[in-house]
Amino acid sequence: RFQACVYFASVFQAMSCGIHYLASVFMAVTPNFVCGFPGNVSSVLFHNFSASSLQDIWTLWTSTDNYIVVQLENGDIWELNQCSRSKREVGLDLAYEYQGDKSVFPCSDGFLYDDTKWKSTVVTQWDLVCDREWLAKLIQPTFMLGVLIGAVIFGDIADRLGRQRVIWFTSAGQFVFGIAVAFTFDYYSFVIVRFLLAMVSSGYLVVAFVYVTEFVGIKARTWASMHVHAFFAMGIMIVALVGFLVRTWWVYQIFLSIATIPFVLCCWKLPETPFWLLSEERYEDAQKVINTMARWNKINTPCKVSELCSVQQDDLVSDRTCEKDTSSTKKHNILDLFCNWQIARRTITVWLIWFTGSLGYYVFSLSSVSLGGNEYLNLFLIGAVELPCYIIACVAMDKLGRRNTLIPFLILSALICVLIMFIPQDFNILIILANMAGKFSIGVAFGLIYLYTAELYPTIVRSLAVGSGSMMCRVGSVVAPFCVYLRSVWIFMPLLLVGIMALLSGILTIMLPETLGKPLTNTLEEATEMGRNKKSCSEKTPPAHSGAAPEKIEMFGQETISTEK
Repeated sequence: RFQACVYFASVFQAMSCGIHYLASVFMAVTPNFVCGFPGNVSSVLFHNFSASSLQDIWTLWTSTDNYIVVQLENGDIWELNQCSRSKREVGLDLAYEYQGDKSVFPCSDGFLYDDTKWKSTVVTQWDLVCDREWLAKLIQPTFMLGVLIGAVIFGDIADRLGRQRVIWFTSAGQFVFGIAVAFTFDYYSFVIVRFLLAMVSSGYLVVAFVYVTEFVGIKARTWASMHVHAFFAMGIMIVALVGFLVRTWWVYQIFLSIATIPFVLCCWKLPETPFWLLSEERYEDAQKVINTMARWNKINTPCKVSELCSVQQDDLVSDRTCEKDTSSTKKHNILDLFCNWQIARRTITVWLIWFTGSLGYYVFSLSSVSLGGNEYLNLFLIGAVELPCYIIACVAMDKLGRRNTLIPFLILSALICVLIMFIPQDFNILIILANMAGKFSIGVAFGLIYLYTAELYPTIVRSLAVGSGSMMCRVGSVVAPFCVYLRSVWIFMPLLLVGIMALLSGILTIMLPETLGKPLTNTLEEATEMGRNKKSCSEKTPPAHSGAAPEKIEMFGQETISTEK
């Protein structure tokens, strides 16, 4: 009961991370727009259609290559394009075609926007169009850069100050910075506050994963850790719902920020994990947490910290002595992931999978609003498809194996990317279904790479391997928005890039060893041997430990892996 309450309280706030990661898909929308004009309009002309206001023209204006003709009350006639305007020198009659002299002017009177879908976005608020368009395209990449930096900073702080304090700070920070974004006064303050919001959101997701992993028992750990991502996906679904209901960007941001306020109000009740308390030798505090757990779970005889520590000390003293001797002779660094050809090839493949998984995940998510049809429903479905995705991943990785699950889903995502290119653009429903299938397949691969990476490397460089892979994942998330912008070059360019990367990753994964049912390796030599001789590795048994002591020790001696979307 205690672990369930802690788990669901912690992962509830993970929805806020999904919310803020994808909030910009509607917040930074660029609607149809044209140059402003000096004066009041009397009539508007677009080809053969005339109207008294621009609002009646927006639905007809499907191509930005065309211009709109307006006649002002003073008789002036202007041709309006997106980034320029022309004043007709001669022309008493209002006509669309004109062969006379024109004077071209810049858009010094601002821009006029189509507000039929969105009353206000950050683009319309600060005119992030034409020569300022690049500023709008930096909104999501700068956020993802904050995600990268925040994960590194708060992951380290959590090891130094504890998980509880970081969870308090980052969850409160998400609420404060989320609200502050809505009240920023210009573009630069908006980007800075969003950057800080990205840092605390990323920090929470990393530390929350560690936090719930340290509380959840061994049997449920795989499912519990995987489904932290499911709550992230629910956050994406909330973005779609709020975007549909609220069409003013700063109100939309406020509603998104208060979605998880219940957790902010109660997160101070969450305890520190016994793992961290024991690592800091705060045995009395650890005993209090254990007693609380026992009381919630109705256990009459809770375990004693003194007993656990004595067992752990007796059983691990030789291992620690060995580790000290090894660490005194050599400190491991990133180069150890390339110590020989087998390990180097493995590292390159794993990094590529991390990068591809993140790239594909965000390309499918960010592109969903541009698929045609109802963009809000598209994003909702792209988020909803992740929920069964992680269930399939958990079952498949335990039944078929890690590698045998990863390979087909990577190759399947590449094939789906190619398939989408051949679907006619008029078949919106088929395109949306294909994108959902692509998100599903890349999501399975993206979900299981965390555990697979930890199993592929020995203890001495395991954290380094997962950490470096996680960094490649964040590099992919920074690159993904720029990849989506390549739609302006060719509509299928993002899918082509994701497809190539997924196919290459799938082929290279064939050379990786299977780790299902195999003991974790301790040295680089053992890890290298696992890659060379799969049969002999599969027949190896774990190091000899007898009795119940290891089962007790595992709770306080596990190696925690922090992950992040």
